[in-house]
Amino acid sequence: MSIRFIDLHSHSTASDGSDTPAELVRNAAAAKLAAIALTDHDTTSGLDEAVREGRQRGIEVIRGCELGVRCEHGELHILGLWLPEDGGSTPLNATLAELRHHRATRNHRIAAQLRECGVDIEYAEVEAISGGESVSRLHFARILHEKGYVPSPQEAFARYIGPGGRAYVAKETLSPAGGVALLRSVGATVALAHPMLFRYPGNGFAEWLDDTVADLKSHGLDAIEAYHSEHSQADTRRCVDLAARHGLALTGGSDYHGAGKPGIALGRGRGGLRVTTAVLDSLKERRLRQRLPV
Repeated sequence: MSIRFIDLHSHSTASDGSDTPAELVRNAAAAKLAAIALTDHDTTSGLDEAVREGRQRGIEVIRGCELGVRCEHGELHILGLWLPEDGGSTPLNATLAELRHHRATRNHRIAAQLRECGVDIEYAEVEAISGGESVSRLHFARILHEKGYVPSPQEAFARYIGPGGRAYVAKETLSPAGGVALLRSVGATVALAHPMLFRYPGNGFAEWLDDTVADLKSHGLDAIEAYHSEHSQADTRRCVDLAARHGLALTGGSDYHGAGKPGIALGRGRGGLRVTTAVLDSLKERRLRQRLPV
């Protein structure tokens, strides 16, 4: 039997991707992926569209989202997979709505601070480039690049909108334990996303990460995202070892955003990423042991 591949970390226009949820699923089908998880930032609004398209295309679509949570040293990202089909009635959706409100307020402040820095920008431009969906800093970065203020969207974060940038505004987030517990409360499988990308200040990262994972497991953490577009082979091995020490499952995905992150292909990352259906099967087996639906 031939090996089949999956992608359990992707984004659509419902947050900061450039593909609509349906386009994302069509692209996954064209790439001959067996399954895909849509994990937009702080929203579940694209999931129904993606699931419908998946049924038409014969590809499994897993309902997910990604939460940014703040710890003492910066921001971690938490993935929730197998979110319920609830019509927006769960505590998760109420919290996501509150986070999106805070994000909108923050975005207006970023635009104002960019203008104070001499950048010719109006918030309506950022909304337009987002396609009317959730505005993110990636949209600001694209405009700053297109207008010639920075040589690349990545430089926009370093110079203007990332931590330490001239127009940076911190966002209101949940704590890591709160984010994990919230996702677990609705029956999601919860994973720590791309942990090796975390910018830990100074020495002691390995010990800090080990302690953090131990703490989050006590609140319901299920998995570590070992396979990721920006993880090196050494990073992946460290994540596999970390998961094994704490009795956690593994997950992986490209973190595909389309035009927002050029060079990252769905299911392939930057070219070397391949996540097999064995990863998905292991996650499903864990859910069945927990008596959760798959």
